Amino acid sequence: MSEDRGGDRSDDQSDDQSDDQSPSRLDSPDPRDRYHCGVVTRVYYGSESGTLQSHATGREYRFRGPLCEIRGPIPRVGGLREGMEVGFDLSRTSSGTWVSLICVFD
Repeated sequence: MSEDRGGDRSDDQSDDQSDDQSPSRLDSPDPRDRYHCGVVTRVYYGSESGTLQSHATGREYRFRGPLCEIRGPIPRVGGLREGMEVGFDLSRTSSGTWVSLICVFD
């Protein structure tokens, strides 16, 4: 059984390419432009894990020390405090969406 599922994408291209003159978020010197922004809501120092909440969506995401890279002036879970503004990046795993990187802003 062969159905036409519209597999030809050559006619359905969107204009995702930006002008060369427009600044990219990756070219910005401010690290806040490179990551999702949020706030640390809970830190469990014993298990080196915790949660943070996204400013954009309001969702809470979990992180775990060995699985999450921490960048910035305090590169460890022990340096995180509740209420701290951070940048973060997400990864999808078989057990859900987790924080894969936390950037501590100065």
